[in-house]
Amino acid sequence: MKTPIRLLPLLQADLIDDVVGQLQSGKEAEVYLVRAEGVIRCAKVYKEANDRTFKQKTQYTEGRKIRNSRKARAMEGNSKYGRKEREFEWQNTEVETLYLLAAAGVQVPQPLAFYEGVLLLEMIVDRDGNPAPRLSDVSLTSEQSRAFFQVVIRQAVRMLCAGIVHGDLSEFNILLSHNGLVIIDLPQAVQATANNAFAIFERDLLQLVAFFGRAAPEIKKTNYAKEIWQLYRNGKLHPEIELTGQFTDKSKSANVGEVLAEIDEAREEALLKRRGPK
Repeated sequence: MKTPIRLLPLLQADLIDDVVGQLQSGKEAEVYLVRAEGVIRCAKVYKEANDRTFKQKTQYTEGRKIRNSRKARAMEGNSKYGRKEREFEWQNTEVETLYLLAAAGVQVPQPLAFYEGVLLLEMIVDRDGNPAPRLSDVSLTSEQSRAFFQVVIRQAVRMLCAGIVHGDLSEFNILLSHNGLVIIDLPQAVQATANNAFAIFERDLLQLVAFFGRAAPEIKKTNYAKEIWQLYRNGKLHPEIELTGQFTDKSKSANVGEVLAEIDEAREEALLKRRGPK
C-alpha cells in the first residue's frame, strides 16, 4: 500500500521498515500494521483535532497537571502554539498512561516509541497470530461473560489503584488475545483525583455491565462502581481486595414524586399571584 504521509517520518527515522496495511480507523486515531526489525507492530496515528469525532475533551483533561508554566498558559488560550501544545498533551497522555499501567500490572499493549504524533505499539495477537479481536466482535457464552467481567473489574481496580480511570472502557476497547484480555485506547484517561472521575468511572463500569449482562443477566444486578469507589475514597482499595458487587447507599434518597408535586404547587401559586384577585 501507499505509505500514509504521517508514517513517513517513522520510515525516515528507521523506526519502521514498511507499512503492511491499515488495521482500523477509530474516533481519535487510525491504526496501521507496520514491520519493524522484522516484527509486525501497530502504529497509531492520532487524528487532527478537527478530524476527530471524540471532542468532549474538557471532562477528560480536568486535573491533568502541566509542569511547564509557559505551556500551561498557552494551552489556556487559543493561540497556534497553545493548540499545538494541547494536541501534544492529548496524545502524550496515552503514552504516559500505558507505561504507568503496565508497571501497575494492568494488561495493556507495550508502548515502543512515540514520534511525530504516532504511537508505535506492541501488536496484540490471537492464538493464530492474527490481530486480536475486540470483545465487541466475539460471541460469548454466559460462562465466558461472567469470567471476563470479573477479569475486567479486577483490571479497573488496578487502574484505579494507580490513580487512573480509563474514560471509555467498553467492549470496543478490550481485545481478546492469546494471553487473555488486553485493555486498549487510553488517550481519554482521567486522573482519579479529578472532580468528575467517579461519574466517568461509573459510566465505564455500567458499559461493561450492559455488555456482559446480555449473556449473563445476573451481572446487571451488581453495583461494583459504587462499592469500588467507596473503598478507594476511604483508602481501603488494593488490587487483591475481595469485592461483593453490592452496595448499600445509606444516604436518604429524595422522593421524586414529592419534589415534582412541590414544584407544581409553587408554579400554581406563582401563576395565581400574577393573575391577581378576580
